[in-house]
Amino acid sequence: MSANKHQVIRAALCWNTHIAEQARLHNNANILTMPARHLSWEEVKKIVDTFLATNFEGGRHERRVNKIKI
Repeated sequence: MSANKHQVIRAALCWNTHIAEQARLHNNANILTMPARHLSWEEVKKIVDTFLATNFEGGRHERRVNKIKI
């Protein structure tokens, strides 16, 4: 709950691969959090793989992310 209070941390709660991909593409998330009680081990592996394989898109998203005080 408090990860985003720390400098340079952009944590994202991801419950599927689409959300994980969007968190990296648009928000440059660097910490992945998941609802463990609601996901199978196979789902977790897919979400982690997607999160790690996705790079930040930048562009219009970068301007917004840069407004976050770090």
